[in-house]
Amino acid sequence: MIGRLTGQLQEKQPPWLLLDVSGVGYEIEASMTTLVALPAVGETVVLYTHLTVRDDAHLLYGFIREGERALFRALIKVNGVGPKLALAILSGMDEDAFMRCVHDDDAKALTKLPGVGKKTAERLIIEMRDRFPEWQQGASPLPLEAAASVCQDTLAEAEAALISLGYKPGEAAKMLADLDPGQTTEALIKAALTRRMGR
Repeated sequence: MIGRLTGQLQEKQPPWLLLDVSGVGYEIEASMTTLVALPAVGETVVLYTHLTVRDDAHLLYGFIREGERALFRALIKVNGVGPKLALAILSGMDEDAFMRCVHDDDAKALTKLPGVGKKTAERLIIEMRDRFPEWQQGASPLPLEAAASVCQDTLAEAEAALISLGYKPGEAAKMLADLDPGQTTEALIKAALTRRMGR
């Protein structure tokens, strides 16, 4: 199992990134929360990872915090929740926000996330309540700090990233409407997700 990687960030193409570790390039899928927190391309980054082995592929997922990875691992154990949906959940809210939803039985907030219907939200609340100790042990006390990006970013890239998370094209466009196009792709995505969760 590949548990952690330290290397130079080569590319950021949400939801993917490319990490160069001693000359080996690792393609890693990450949540928008992690992508926003990454340093600029060319800088060194440490990612906590989770490897999924399938018959047709080896898939590597990366997380900026150990607590985020712990929550991801707990989420994919829930019936009906796979890695794609788990990343969508982590892209829409951090560990603390998710914990509040479960603690407060706030299924409505969870249904605002792409791919999470009422039944899935209720299942998440029931099953994850019993799993808090399991993933909170890996939580980091450090706050999430978004770093500046040197990538050339556009609204089109942000919209494509939102669509890859499960939002419909029209919905993704509305989420990005009136946002400052001069921001980085990661900042636009974060702002769009924040706006969506605020509704």
